[in-house]
Amino acid sequence: MQPATIKYQSQAVAKLYFIAALGLFTGQIVFGLSLGLQYVIGDFLFPAIPFNIARMVHTNLLIVWLLFGFMGAAYYMVPEESETELYSPLFAKVLFWVFLAAGAATILGYLLVPYAKLAEMTGNDLLATMGREFLEQPLPTKVGIVVVALGFLFNISMTVLKGRKTAISMVLLMGLWGLALMFLFSFVNPSNLVRDKMYWWFVVHLWVEGTWELIMASLLAFVLVKTTGVDREVIDKWMYMIVAFALITGILGTGHHFYFIGLPGYWHWVGSVFSAMEPIPFFMMTLFAFNMVQRRRREHPNQAAVLWAVGTAVIGFLGAGVWGFIHTLSTVNYYTHGSQVTAAHGHLAFYGAYVLVVLAIISYAMPILRGREANPLRAQRVEMWSFWIMSIGMAVMVLALSGAGILQVWLQRMPTTGAMPFMATQDQLVFFYWVRVAGGVMFLLGLLAYLSSFFIGPAADEESLSLGVSTRLQRA
Repeated sequence: MQPATIKYQSQAVAKLYFIAALGLFTGQIVFGLSLGLQYVIGDFLFPAIPFNIARMVHTNLLIVWLLFGFMGAAYYMVPEESETELYSPLFAKVLFWVFLAAGAATILGYLLVPYAKLAEMTGNDLLATMGREFLEQPLPTKVGIVVVALGFLFNISMTVLKGRKTAISMVLLMGLWGLALMFLFSFVNPSNLVRDKMYWWFVVHLWVEGTWELIMASLLAFVLVKTTGVDREVIDKWMYMIVAFALITGILGTGHHFYFIGLPGYWHWVGSVFSAMEPIPFFMMTLFAFNMVQRRRREHPNQAAVLWAVGTAVIGFLGAGVWGFIHTLSTVNYYTHGSQVTAAHGHLAFYGAYVLVVLAIISYAMPILRGREANPLRAQRVEMWSFWIMSIGMAVMVLALSGAGILQVWLQRMPTTGAMPFMATQDQLVFFYWVRVAGGVMFLLGLLAYLSSFFIGPAADEESLSLGVSTRLQRA
């Protein structure tokens, strides 16, 4: 592979964020696998790591490692898009260590201190923000997240302001600012349960089906620009259409969370109609990715990054689009809400839309950060195998959870008389839960294969060819 160097030295900051993201991703999957085992072996790891703590760590690690991935992507992309060095590389490094230390301390707090005691120790009596799903972080951690986010946004915004403005950098900036602003609702914890759930969805839904979609679109567009050589004007037009549909359907689609929490009945219609339209931007993203690859002007040596990018569009459409549509209409959601159908949709949507796009930018950027245009062919083959192993493992998990959800609805939710109790229903789903564990093991093996690809060097003939090219370039 030909040697390559980063265009701007401050882009090197991204490497720290990418390494941390992959480490936390591995931890998330390990805890996810332990959760799958706890479904079928009830006292597995108990009392050392109870189910509720393992689940909290699993979901919190998902959020944190994706945030590290987004931040690393921004630090890599923005200097190149803006054609200028990062405003303050030192500040970016300081914020990295602060964020990593706060995240590690929070996870250790979950594992080592009873949650009620942790709330008491961290000032939850002063401002009650703990105890809500995905937002379980103690108050000091939430404040730390805000400080880190504001510092990060200041650094990125100042870089964009002093350099070239592109559609990719502006959409990325809009998504990142939206992410930070929506998180502020995590500090609002009203005593009224209806308002509480409404503000909670302002964070959770307007992240994953709003601002994060803007970030995903910009990351995907950047990778496709670099690997296909297609004109920016073409990619920009596609991106604008995707972002417009994502915002229109995503914001009003929040209504599908308002069906049964005490808000007015018109949300049944608003939520159903606009949620049913949410697959449109993901379908457009699939067409976009295939269209760009077909129209490519160059065969980029990093074909693994192209695979991750196309996989983002396809699996994102299946997870967020198809599996989301399956149970988004209010008449269907009445039965499926909170069932294993929801878990199936959540797993596939997060994997397709966000996990894969972060892995795509890491796959593209890390070789360059390590001094070469692309990884050796042997490493890329392993990386591509890891994509398929992880994707098939995820498919097994999602199909198992879908089957469990359908049976759960049939036994527990639909009968008007004689419905099976919750725990009795869970006993009937054990087969599906074991299949889910098998899918989780496959996913972990795929992830380990992906990590191993970073340590695979070139074959002898490939290395000699690379040395020859390097020599000729130096002579020239």
